[in-house]
Amino acid sequence: MAKKRPQTKAVTPQQTDGEIPVVGAREPCPCGSGRRYKACHGRAAAHAVTQHVQRPFEGLNGECDWVALRELVPAATAPLALKGGLPEGVPSVTLATVLPMAWPALRRDDGSILLALQNESSSGDLARDLADTLQRALETEPGSPVPARRVPAEGPRLQELLDADVDFAPEVHEGFEFWVPESGDNASPEVTASLERANAAAIPTVRLTGVDAAYWCETPEKNHLRWVMPHPEEKLLDALARLHAAGISSLGEGTRLVGSFRAHGLMVPVWDLPSEMRADDCEKPAAEFAERLAAALAEDAPLTPEQRRARGGLTNRQVTLS
Repeated sequence: MAKKRPQTKAVTPQQTDGEIPVVGAREPCPCGSGRRYKACHGRAAAHAVTQHVQRPFEGLNGECDWVALRELVPAATAPLALKGGLPEGVPSVTLATVLPMAWPALRRDDGSILLALQNESSSGDLARDLADTLQRALETEPGSPVPARRVPAEGPRLQELLDADVDFAPEVHEGFEFWVPESGDNASPEVTASLERANAAAIPTVRLTGVDAAYWCETPEKNHLRWVMPHPEEKLLDALARLHAAGISSLGEGTRLVGSFRAHGLMVPVWDLPSEMRADDCEKPAAEFAERLAAALAEDAPLTPEQRRARGGLTNRQVTLS
């Protein structure tokens, strides 16, 4: 049998200069490579959209509280200030931990905006997702929720929209009544049902006033203190290990440092507390612990064998939330 000649394809000149326009994933790539867009320049675009940002709130005022409201606090709000001020017709912009029906944002009848923090990320960068939702909320008709969507890779981040000169001041609530405006507007049956479910599931939580980003919470078995800290993880683990090995890592009698969460690039040490220890009871012990921690963070001597064992125990009890 005669051998078949290998088939050859004509070489199409590739477009190398200028931006490659976006087309359908299965269409030929506009660069002229002959491949589908999704297998050529679309691959880089998709990667840019989904690439994970480890510390999405870095650079924002109150980064630790942003992390806490995202991962630890059921019901809280915080006013947001925009660069250049609020546009006409928008009396306020308020960050909320969560909104009914998992709406990304809501433009109320009076034009004010509620922006939800505890929603899924489509881009891998929460700051970009929130900025996209906020921009769309500013253009949404009053009285309407803002739907979710896949966020473009080239959009701004929240750090570019918020006024860096204004402090971040979260307020923790017992429930989600902040969903319903004080004007007494009638909530829909769906919102009412969602409100009842959310209130029933909310864990009582209080933000301490004497230290930053520390949150007391109550559970049926015992209470906890969850404290989001800004220090580099390895340095913080060393400092906690020094305190733990010295027997001074607790917050007083009946309390115990049990481990930590890792969330959005920051560490969140967690203490078990007796059920009778309330938020007010944590204020003085937390302030005293902050002083001990500052001293331990300033040490740079190598860890002793006992401190290394304590560090290993803390590392083994670390849970990554995001």
